[in-house]
Amino acid sequence: MSGPFSTEQQEYLKGFMFGVEARRAAAGLPLAPGGGEASDPNDLQRAAQDRTVAAGGKLVAEEEAKRKKPPLLRFDEIAAMAQEGAFPKGTDVFLTKYFGLFYVAPTQNAYMCRLRIPGGILTAHQMRGVADIADDLAGGFADITTRANLQLREIPASAPPEIVIRLSEIGLTSRGSGADNIRNVTGSPTAGIDPHELLDTRPHTRAMHHFILHHPELYGLPRKFNIAYDGGGAVAVLEDTNDIAFTAVQVADGFGVPPGVYYRLGLGGITGHKDFARETGVIVAPDETIPLANAILRVFIAEGNRTDRTKARLKYVLDRIGIPAYLDKVEAELGRPLTRVDAAAIQPRPVQDRIGHIGVHKQKQEGRSYIGVVFPVGRVTSERMRGLAAIADRYGSAQVRLTVWQNLLVPDIAEADIPAACAAIEALGLDWKASHLRAGLVACTGNAGCKFSASNTKKHATDLVEFLEPRITVDAPVNIHLTGCHHSCAQHYISDFGLLAAKVEQGEDMVEGYDLHVGGGAGAHQAIGRLIRPGVVFEDLPPMILALLREWMRSREPNESFQDWSAARDDATLLALTDAAHAEAA
Repeated sequence: MSGPFSTEQQEYLKGFMFGVEARRAAAGLPLAPGGGEASDPNDLQRAAQDRTVAAGGKLVAEEEAKRKKPPLLRFDEIAAMAQEGAFPKGTDVFLTKYFGLFYVAPTQNAYMCRLRIPGGILTAHQMRGVADIADDLAGGFADITTRANLQLREIPASAPPEIVIRLSEIGLTSRGSGADNIRNVTGSPTAGIDPHELLDTRPHTRAMHHFILHHPELYGLPRKFNIAYDGGGAVAVLEDTNDIAFTAVQVADGFGVPPGVYYRLGLGGITGHKDFARETGVIVAPDETIPLANAILRVFIAEGNRTDRTKARLKYVLDRIGIPAYLDKVEAELGRPLTRVDAAAIQPRPVQDRIGHIGVHKQKQEGRSYIGVVFPVGRVTSERMRGLAAIADRYGSAQVRLTVWQNLLVPDIAEADIPAACAAIEALGLDWKASHLRAGLVACTGNAGCKFSASNTKKHATDLVEFLEPRITVDAPVNIHLTGCHHSCAQHYISDFGLLAAKVEQGEDMVEGYDLHVGGGAGAHQAIGRLIRPGVVFEDLPPMILALLREWMRSREPNESFQDWSAARDDATLLALTDAAHAEAA
């Protein structure tokens, strides 16, 4: 898009901003005209900032920027920049992320736009709409993220207002998908169709999504925040890596509460900082998760660190005051006690299928199945988006479901239509089958699109699996996650093989490489991977991983997973295997 906005677009933007201001006025909130400082005793963020300053703390630049003017009232500045063909500078780069718009320089002189897709569920109409937006205003493709979401890339300076408008026209939004906000709410991708699930998470992810969108006070967090719902189905949503983890559990009779299905509450998951969500002993009825999450968030707003962004996540509040004290504050905010049960009351979770997101799987609906479609490291072209939408229309229920494994499911396909649907997927140049290695491959954006990344993770992930597949057939699930920096968007610590990008000295040059971790897992196999070899040049890495896989296949006990096998061996043993592989390759 180039040139000035049309009269229709200008009127839309005026109406949009008028509506925002009108809603604030109706709620008794300050309008902050001209970008001046707002003061309102009911402003949770400002009250927290004031307490920080009163205690002698110095607000970081991002907090000062949020204090000057609420970021969600800055759409007029974004529109003005677009008309000038200019990108944001300074703290405006941070503030623009409140609309899901990330200026990704110096990697690219362009924006990335991250959407909000609660539970990862899209209609075929929305998928086609995103494809059209990608063609008209971005790079002609989308990336599926590890929060079951979509990102558009290669967006020019003139395009953001039009992208926001067109997303709203297809029932989507990018609001609050970046910066210090609650990110996309994830839920079980097989919700409502899984024969083994305890709860259908769809109504809960949907309700939470809209609650967040309509409560502006929840955009005053000290840092990002993640919420996930696991319904006990076959495909993991990795809820234990989230700040709030709602895990469906069956509570037995005889423990002081009515037996039945509840959500168990976990708090403070952030595996990039080596922490899973911590057990709280709290259970909550499925229809009461929103009041509970609201109270948790309000306590976080009050207690979070606003002077050091490296210590501003929920984990660090819990480290400082502990789970019991935090829950006391949550109860005070709720105005009632939380329900707690002994761990013995919780029955075992249904078993997860580590490759349940790939291939054909029967649904709870008689005669219906879903197909999990493989994507090379999560990238999908606009042409394939339209093709998948057509398949969902013709053979399914006009719906697709994104997963945290960077792929998607097409649900509700009649048994008689499965061969035709699979053939149509293959005709798009995609597949519904994958080796255990390819099915467990996850990669972040990498340095092709992210300034923080030290390596080209998506290219390396593809190169790695193409090296391994002709040389070894793995008969059990194995996960390989490549992440470009310490933010760990690809969650390298919870993978069988976790690769954290690093610059490695090679002669007089610094080249792309990785720190090699092994033995991570999530859910019932929760573990943080351990570092066995730092600073490996990428070209040396595939033979090392191949050597570890071969030795696992050769020496394992019956049905022993790679995680269990590696846990039974010390660092020196695993390091020796990689040394031998390196020497042989050299």
